[in-house]
Amino acid sequence: MKVLITGSGGREHALAWACARSPLVDQVLLAPGNGGTAQAYRNLPVAADDPHTVLEAALEHEVGLVVLGPEASVAAGVGDALREHGVPVFGPGRDAGRIETSKAYAKELMAEARIPTAAYGIFEDATAAAAFSEQFEGRVAVKADGLAQGKGVVLADSVREVEDIAREMIEGRAFGDAGARIVVEEQLSGREVSIFGITDGERVVTWPPARDFKRAGEGDTGPNTGGMGAYSPPKDAGHDVLDLVQERVLEPTVRVLRERGTPYRGVIFAGLMLTAAGPKVLEFNCRFGDPETQVLLPRIDGDLVPLLLGAARGDLTGARPHWSRDYAVGVVVASGGYPGSYQTGLPITGLDTLNSGTLVFHAGTRLEPETGAVVTAGGRVLTVVACAAGLEEARQRAQAEAARVAFPGAFHRRDIAEESTSA
Repeated sequence: MKVLITGSGGREHALAWACARSPLVDQVLLAPGNGGTAQAYRNLPVAADDPHTVLEAALEHEVGLVVLGPEASVAAGVGDALREHGVPVFGPGRDAGRIETSKAYAKELMAEARIPTAAYGIFEDATAAAAFSEQFEGRVAVKADGLAQGKGVVLADSVREVEDIAREMIEGRAFGDAGARIVVEEQLSGREVSIFGITDGERVVTWPPARDFKRAGEGDTGPNTGGMGAYSPPKDAGHDVLDLVQERVLEPTVRVLRERGTPYRGVIFAGLMLTAAGPKVLEFNCRFGDPETQVLLPRIDGDLVPLLLGAARGDLTGARPHWSRDYAVGVVVASGGYPGSYQTGLPITGLDTLNSGTLVFHAGTRLEPETGAVVTAGGRVLTVVACAAGLEEARQRAQAEAARVAFPGAFHRRDIAEESTSA
């Protein structure tokens, strides 16, 4: 069987690596992939958010499964186009994917399903948003309603700050049309955790937790990014937390989507805050997380593909993946200046010096066809992953290996998986 994965990031490289290990899979294709996937699999000159060309590629190459990588594929309706032509696809349709593409839609769904989350308001007026925040003394999160590449959330500490942020989003279009409408919600206290649920539209298989590090600087300082690293499993999210999340978050979400006539097949990514009152949802994503996927897939003890196929076909009966007890730590090596402006086309060295047990998942890389050299092509360049029986051992290995990767301006956080610093 051939598997086609849409996208070009570290998440997609990790999915390709996991699918390629399956005895069911003869070939892995990526649309469009990156420099790392070009070395190990087959990249296609196909945009991840173009339903027509993805469908053409799936039919031409006679793929048995398409896995939607980024949210852009879902938002563009790639899953809908594939399903209309009988192609098995892991990933929701555009309507069900609104749990990520519209934060307002997600909050309203949570209210209907009685899913624990922060108190919120939805606004298209900065003055009204600021007035709402007064009940929380201005300590709120201001979120662009639409997709903003993981960067459309700004924390405020005063009512005046709320109005300034809201005005910048709504009137100044700081995040383009994604911020024309905003969600303002109370800031929750606790520790963040990411939990994935694989669903066939009815049943949910909950995965172990992971924790990512969103800010660019050590000690959780600096601007928000797409994620500077992750680890799994965090020690404060045990089976009791997973059971609560499955019962109170994931299963009600799937049920309400099904009742609305938009059944969901794929992965629901719940970003949660572990508060004193229990887990509360910060946001939903309609795809695997990045960089969480890079530390979760190496912990699967078995074959990923039957799980993806079961969800795509609408039948996860009996699907129960097994997980290694090892810890996995992933450290993102980023371009200097990220998440702001940065240079690309820089040669990457040190990849051939890494230890054999180290995993490297490329994201912002490109393979130069004439020389075969791998160069930078994005902000988050790659994720270096190490596994070990203890968290500290895995953390030290990942840090040591990430330090071997070099290009001008390269940087990485040295505190990834230090549990005292994650938030």
